[in-house]
Amino acid sequence: MIKTVRDVDLAGKRIIMRVDFNVPMKDGVVQDDTRIQAALPTIKYILEQNPKSLVLMSHLGDPKKDVKKAQEKAEKAGKPFTEADKEAFINGKNRMKPVAEYLSKVLGKPVEFPGACLGLKDKIDALSNGAVMMLENTRFEPGETSKDMAEQEAMAKELATYGDIYVNDAFGTAHRAHASTATIAKFMKTSVGGFLMEKEVKYLEPMVTNPPKPMTAIIGGAKVSSKIAVLESLLKNASSLIIGGGMAYTFLKAQGHSIGKSLVEDDFIDTAKNLLSKAAEKGVKIILPVDHLGAEEFSPDAKPVVIDGVDIPDNLMGMDVGKKTIEIYKDTILNSKSIVWNGPVGVFEFEAFSKGTGEVAHLVAEATSKGAVSVVGGGDSVAAVNKFNLASKMSHVSTGGGASLEFLEGKTLPGIAVLETK
Repeated sequence: MIKTVRDVDLAGKRIIMRVDFNVPMKDGVVQDDTRIQAALPTIKYILEQNPKSLVLMSHLGDPKKDVKKAQEKAEKAGKPFTEADKEAFINGKNRMKPVAEYLSKVLGKPVEFPGACLGLKDKIDALSNGAVMMLENTRFEPGETSKDMAEQEAMAKELATYGDIYVNDAFGTAHRAHASTATIAKFMKTSVGGFLMEKEVKYLEPMVTNPPKPMTAIIGGAKVSSKIAVLESLLKNASSLIIGGGMAYTFLKAQGHSIGKSLVEDDFIDTAKNLLSKAAEKGVKIILPVDHLGAEEFSPDAKPVVIDGVDIPDNLMGMDVGKKTIEIYKDTILNSKSIVWNGPVGVFEFEAFSKGTGEVAHLVAEATSKGAVSVVGGGDSVAAVNKFNLASKMSHVSTGGGASLEFLEGKTLPGIAVLETK
């Protein structure tokens, strides 16, 4: 396990902490504070230990890419995109100031905002005891994401002068080898995790190494190509592998079934075949849809058509799993001791095709209430459990989409690798 803030003396120390406050923004207003709330236990604990100061750093969006998209959108609409437009866009989407103000309200104490990320050592050293400061968006600095290690290390080295102890509680960016997420630790005497990071590792690591058996992995989403590594990784410990969502149709086609107009990745048919044969060798049960809810077009207004069998007619596309498939899910999930879920099993964002994913969420919640350990791995799965108000019924809901996926693939995450271990 990683060392955390609990394992070091914070009294009188300057703390530099990486958080993941990459929250949805609209017109300079925080739209969803889930990530802020997730970091609060660590922030409050640090402040209770009477530190000299606490400096928080985070990125917010990707300013270069965000501006480029806004510019392209304006050009398509035949509108000019001036420097003033650019500045207004950044102020509404990428500045940390509104986040600092929001955090100040939540904490009930001032959060200083210097309007910059670098060149602040004297200002930080002059902070009053127990003061909190939020830096400007780390991604405004080229060194944060630079492939030039000299440039990245120069930024990391400066950030390291802001604290005596580095705390990383930003699991959502732990898969990024950036100046503020990993490189900074090279220049710090002490680097530990926050409580959120600790919880993520505590729940995700056993799913890759030694989960309670029988273990069921539920992997959905649109494409096999984005999930093949996680499928192969979970195959090592899973008893059953439920494959749903758009990626299921590539596997069904690999088995020789008709999939109609369903989403398919023909380049991954052989990959699917190989995975099916590996599962057979290891005795892992692969569960694919045996019936479907289809439609003639991919639209929220499309009329659902019940397809009472594996094969999908030529004029239809699979949009969700059918009743028979859900019954198979039920038997498998409720007999599991551990469950990892990453990706919906249907187009859950369209109400007419959300039943399968909703049933999975309820089944995983029921299994959890009976003692199973359940981990929901980021991204659309989190959106799904939130939609069905079941997040609190899961053992753990990960805060990192890409990070949790890479962790489940068995990869070493740079932001975790740099932290001290017990």
